[in-house]
This record gives sequence, structure tokens and C-alpha cells, in this order.
Amino acid sequence: MKESFWGIFVVGLGILSIFFIVLFQNLTNTDEHNSQLLKEVTEASMWDAFDYASYRTNGTIRIYREKFVESFIRRYAESASTTRNYEIKFYDINESPPKVSLSVQSGVAGVVGRTEMTFDLQNRIDAILEVPY
Repeated sequence: MKESFWGIFVVGLGILSIFFIVLFQNLTNTDEHNSQLLKEVTEASMWDAFDYASYRTNGTIRIYREKFVESFIRRYAESASTTRNYEIKFYDINESPPKVSLSVQSGVAGVVGRTEMTFDLQNRIDAILEVPY
């Protein structure tokens, strides 16, 4: 009888550890996905908002603020997961020289018994557009 309780304990501990491994793997994959997506979408949106006319005439490097925000939200919405809620905050957008600071916050939830565990993930980026001569 004593050995069977040890067997039940080991099996229960194994199931609990597998649950935590899956939960933290989901958390890590979500964070990695958000950070890569944030980096790529920011760069692409800055190139979408680049003012080519000003660059050709004066040689000044600048972006359009409204066009950047529009392009960023559209691109991020196309590639982000539809099962999560995202909160996008724009902290600073400079048109000339082109610099943006923004953050994206999302959450990951898991249920253990009757307790729901939520983790808030926040990715922040400060980007400067570099144009080769």
C-alpha cells in the first residue's frame, strides 16, 4: 500500500511538472514571437512612412508620423495572434531624424485547478531609421 501511494505521488508530480513546462513554453514562445514581430513591423513601417520627395530634393531624412502609425497598426494586426489582446502604446515619434519609441503589451493565461494564472508580457523598442548613402 505504501508503494502505491509513492507511485501515485510520482505520477501526479509528473503531470504537474508537464503542465508547468507547457505553460512556460507557451509564455516563452509568445514573448519571442512578439519581440520579433515588433522589430520587423517597426522597421517595415518606418520604410513605408519614409519621405522620398524630401530625401530627393533636400537630402533630409524624415518620416510621416501619421503614415507610420497607420502602417504599424495595419501590419501588426495582420501578423499578430487573433486569440490575444494587444495594447500598443506610442511614446515618441520624431519625424526628423526618424526615431520611434513604442511598446506592445499582451497577456498569457493558464488554469491550474480553480486558479487562473496570467502573465503580462511587455515588449518595448526604440528604433532609429538609418539610410545608406
